[in-house]
Amino acid sequence: MKRFRPGVLPTLVVFALLPLLVWLGFWQLGRGEEKRQMLASYAERRASPPVAVDLLPGVADPAYRHVQLRGTFDAEHTVLLDNSTRDGKAGVELIQPFHDQPSGLWLMVNRGWLPWPDRRLPAQFDTPAQRYILDAWVYVAPGATFQLHPDARSERWPKLITALDPAAVWSELHRDGYAHELRLEAGPVAYRTDWPVVAMGPEKHVGYAVQWFAMATALFGLYLYLGFNQTATARHKKNKETPHGDHHESSQHV
Repeated sequence: MKRFRPGVLPTLVVFALLPLLVWLGFWQLGRGEEKRQMLASYAERRASPPVAVDLLPGVADPAYRHVQLRGTFDAEHTVLLDNSTRDGKAGVELIQPFHDQPSGLWLMVNRGWLPWPDRRLPAQFDTPAQRYILDAWVYVAPGATFQLHPDARSERWPKLITALDPAAVWSELHRDGYAHELRLEAGPVAYRTDWPVVAMGPEKHVGYAVQWFAMATALFGLYLYLGFNQTATARHKKNKETPHGDHHESSQHV
C-alpha cells in the first residue's frame, strides 16, 4: 500500500491556499444570492403603486420605490455625471433639480444618458419649461456617498462631476431637498434610461464560484497526486541506488 508523503512545503502551500479558494467560491455564491434578492426587490417595487412624494423622506428603505412627480425642472443648475459610456461611446448622465409642486420638495432627477463625443464643445441637451407629470424611481447609491468633485464647486453651471451627492448640491443651492437621486422612466423628457440594476448578474457570480471551486479541487488533486507519487518515486530511486553486490555477498555469506 502506498504511503502518503507530500512534503512540508507543498502541505504548507495547500493549507494556505485551499481554504482561501473555497472561501472565495462561497463568497461568490453569497454575492449571487444578494443580486437575486436585489433584482426581485427591484421588480416588485417598480410594479407597486407609487409612493407619495411628501411621504418619501420618511420611507426607511426607499430603494427602487416608484414615484410620480408633478412639477418643473430647474434649468439653471444642471449636473453632468461623467465617466458613463453606452455601447462603447463616451457620454454623461443629465441630472437636474426638479421642484415637485404638490409637496414643495426639491429632488435631483436623472433624465438619462446622452452622448458627449467632443469635450471641446458643450454637452447638447434641452430643458422643458412647462410643468410635467413624470414617473421615476429612487436610486440609492451602494456604500458610502461620494462627495462632489472639487471642480464642481466652481460658480459655473452645468457642473461636471464624477459622483453625485444630492445633499452637497442642496447645501450649495440652499434648498431643502431629497437625499437620494431619482431616475426617470422612459418618456418625453427622458434621454437614454437603460440603467443596469446590478453591474454583474447573479449568473456571473455563480460562474466565478465554479471557477474558484474548480481551482480548489485541482489544487487538492495535485496535492494528493504528488504526495503518493513522490513516495513511489523515492522508493524506486532508493532501490536503484542499492548496490547489487551487497545482495550477492549476503546470500553467499548465509
